[in-house]
Amino acid sequence: MRKANHNDKDLVVEILTSAFESSKEDSSINLTVKQDERRIDRMKILMEYLFERTMLFGEVFISDNDKACLLVKYTHLEKTTLKTIMLDIQLAFKCIGIERVYKVLKRQQIVKKNYPKENHIRPVILGVKNEINGKGTAARLLIKLMHHFKDNKLPVILDAASKKNVKMYQKFGFRIIKEDDSLGFPIWFLRLN
Repeated sequence: MRKANHNDKDLVVEILTSAFESSKEDSSINLTVKQDERRIDRMKILMEYLFERTMLFGEVFISDNDKACLLVKYTHLEKTTLKTIMLDIQLAFKCIGIERVYKVLKRQQIVKKNYPKENHIRPVILGVKNEINGKGTAARLLIKLMHHFKDNKLPVILDAASKKNVKMYQKFGFRIIKEDDSLGFPIWFLRLN
């Protein structure tokens, strides 16, 4: 595992897009990305946005084989700046579409309501290139990341919209602390520590 820098942006966007491009199920990604003929281009814009925001307030980790990545934010570092406002505006116009902004804002409210106010580490998104999904790359990355954070005192809290992902996180010691289905699909909130 290695920490990404800005030179890794294209690789991270490629991994994350590959991981989610075939997903047609109800999820936070498909809620955010306008579902039209430009869906894949819009998904790349979302992944660029997530990369940029994470680099501002956290770290991006890439697997040894460059096939998986995990974006992690530190909530105590997050703040609103001119750059974050510009990133949000670009995302609204280029990815979400004005008519979908309300649904995305509703999701953000649900997340804000269900995440604790205390400082915590927040894995934002984990992605594995589609062609090697299910071959243990995500598990190896999570194991290395847990070793990296072994002396951490902050809780690690994340959300997941896939039962398969929830089960994977539970294998690593995460426990479900809340579930919300007000968007028409479940979002599970999980905690470690």
